[in-house]
Amino acid sequence: MNAPDLTVPTDDLPLVLVVDDEVRSQEAMRRTLDEEFRILTASDAESARAAMEQHAVAVILCDQRMPGLSGVAFLQEARERWPETVRIIISGYADSEDIITGINEAGIFQYVLKPWVPDHLLETVRSAVEARTLQHGLHRLEVDLRAGTTALRARKQERLRQAKSVFGFERIVREPGSPLDALCGVAERIARHDLSVLVLGESGTGKELLARAIHYASPRMAGPFVVENCAAIPDTLLESELFGHKRGAFTGAVEDHQGLFQRAHGGTIFLDEIGETSPSFQVRLLRVLQEGELRPVGGTRSIAVDVRVIAATHRDLEADVRAGRFREDLYYRLAGVSLSVPPLRERPGDVLPIAQHVLADVCRELGHEAMAFDEDARAVLVGYPWPGNVRELRNEIARAVALADGQVLHAGGFSSKLLQGQAGAAQASAGQTTALPATGTLQERLDAIEAMLLREVMLRQRWNKTRAAEELGLSRVGLRAKLQRFGLGGR
Repeated sequence: MNAPDLTVPTDDLPLVLVVDDEVRSQEAMRRTLDEEFRILTASDAESARAAMEQHAVAVILCDQRMPGLSGVAFLQEARERWPETVRIIISGYADSEDIITGINEAGIFQYVLKPWVPDHLLETVRSAVEARTLQHGLHRLEVDLRAGTTALRARKQERLRQAKSVFGFERIVREPGSPLDALCGVAERIARHDLSVLVLGESGTGKELLARAIHYASPRMAGPFVVENCAAIPDTLLESELFGHKRGAFTGAVEDHQGLFQRAHGGTIFLDEIGETSPSFQVRLLRVLQEGELRPVGGTRSIAVDVRVIAATHRDLEADVRAGRFREDLYYRLAGVSLSVPPLRERPGDVLPIAQHVLADVCRELGHEAMAFDEDARAVLVGYPWPGNVRELRNEIARAVALADGQVLHAGGFSSKLLQGQAGAAQASAGQTTALPATGTLQERLDAIEAMLLREVMLRQRWNKTRAAEELGLSRVGLRAKLQRFGLGGR
């Protein structure tokens, strides 16, 4: 038996125990992890046990095939003696029985196959440490909840107030007089009543944001708010995800799974893109909504649930009902109240307030210093019709911030699509309904295209005529003449 390496640096980094009988493997894992974690190594279960008895280990990385006790057997023992330590098994053999035993008996956090990738191993250990931290936090919260102290109740109320301030209707960004004012007013009134809500609107308009605001303005605000995108997974998995399943209900169901409806008990569930579900799933969902109870996949007993349902879709559900694609009875069960979120092109006054809010968020996420839009950038943002709504707006701003230098975001950082759309919008404001005229001579249409391209280049080059002329293959005199001809004087 080799003695464990018990030399531990005196800092506050989480402690990881690597158990592997191959010294080269130990050293490879040490090199991968030692910048972010303290590392102990052991060559077998006995020396690993000795290390565990002397140190508070956060994560165990254990090889499966070792002399004497196997990795799974040692981790099973570790689970009993040191339950708070997160356990990870590493093996070069994809033995399904080993994996199932490790999950069920040793309670392993993750199964890593050899040859492992350094970045993947590092991310796995990071996730394990985060899971342990969250577990400790939940344990402390459970202790506090059991205590039931006045301080805890006050803290809970404060957290609820904070959540409401973050997710409430006042946080839905808009200008005074926006069409969203009336929508939010109606939504806030109906939030107080336990009615199902159907939110209609194009993708990216903020339907989930509205649903979350309704939850935090309702008597259910202390309960969970659970989200599921019904278009993201197939029906068979969607049933399991929403209603849960019993162990052995299908291949891969190695343990009971609690569905989102149960997790949302006492709160709100938001079913996004409900219009994409199949008729067979709609029947199952209707039964749950009508009876207030569900039966997990493979289960024999019904479970009562108390959940408010807010559904959303970009589809015209009434048309789908008439066409037989969506059940009429489910539609009326979901549409206790219908709210329609207008697209961004119908509320152009909201574009700049939303853009300023998004810019601050993106700068924070990307670690960029605070930025502001210049005059041309603001004109481009307001002039574009935003078919992708707020989601497209966020993508464009993120792209421009990533390409920007300094604290001013220029129009040239936006995509050509945006710059061309702005030029088209300028024409529309002069009486045209599209970027290009629907009628007219060939020369008139060519002139419209030329004006649009000229403005795009000038915006991208920040009205620098020398660079714009070089890009377009024109002389400065020729470019100036074209700008004067089309009334594109710039700044």
